[in-house]
Amino acid sequence: MALQPGSAVGFIGIGVMGKSMAGNLLEAGYKLHVYTRTPEKAEELVSRGAVWHDSPAALAEVCDAVLTMVGYPKDVEEIYLGERGLIAHAKQGAYLIDMTTSSPLLAGRIYEAAAERGLHALDAPVSGGDVGARERRLSIMVGGGEEAFAAVRPLLETMGTNIVLQGEAGAGQHTKMCNQIAIASNMLGVCEALAYAQASGLEPQKVLKSIETGAAGSWSLSNLAPRIIDGNYEPGFYIKHFIKDMGIALEAAKEMKLELPGLALAESIYRRLADQGYAEKGTQALYKAYRE
Repeated sequence: MALQPGSAVGFIGIGVMGKSMAGNLLEAGYKLHVYTRTPEKAEELVSRGAVWHDSPAALAEVCDAVLTMVGYPKDVEEIYLGERGLIAHAKQGAYLIDMTTSSPLLAGRIYEAAAERGLHALDAPVSGGDVGARERRLSIMVGGGEEAFAAVRPLLETMGTNIVLQGEAGAGQHTKMCNQIAIASNMLGVCEALAYAQASGLEPQKVLKSIETGAAGSWSLSNLAPRIIDGNYEPGFYIKHFIKDMGIALEAAKEMKLELPGLALAESIYRRLADQGYAEKGTQALYKAYRE
């Protein structure tokens, strides 16, 4: 049975994207329950009617579905597989949806552990950044069972417009790795193009107007290049989290005996920026590697 508005839904991880995603669930009429390690981040949602819980376990005990959007695979593992985690405390038959970009292997472990307890686990990472989260037009890449996917689709439709079941457990995470690999090399091209434009005496805004609708067009060019031109490096997506994602992809590629030189180059430059103090900035801060 599909989870329609009125169902009790938990959301764990109220960050740059998670806050908007949870808010969209609340606006759609779901009974929202929230937990985050920094309670202040959830205050606005609570003021709008969300119910605060002081642990993932307490939240899981009252929810028909729980969505998570946290930082790193180690956080996902603790939240799902720990003694006070979701799988140990979720209601029988509940749906557990991890929207964190995480390890495909970990997604498989979570799926199996959930199934042993009569729970339904899906890995469903997203793409679209802070803007996509606010405007409910995220791309959502899902791994897991078809029946579970059908049941939670109404939830996902409150947050995204491009929602695809990619395959079995872990397939959503593998698809997100493809997404991040494409972005990594694309960001190099975007920043190098703008650096070239500036060095050659062109006006970057005019250059962008000419190239963003042609063969060079991309989401990053249209959405992040204007931020670079404006000197806005605040995060729609953190450099520190992108480094995490690239590391997962490189490790998975190594296991598959696949070389990804473009990704390796991008990861090395982003690591250098993080070491220089830019880990909390947005991925568009890559431009600083060319102009400083």
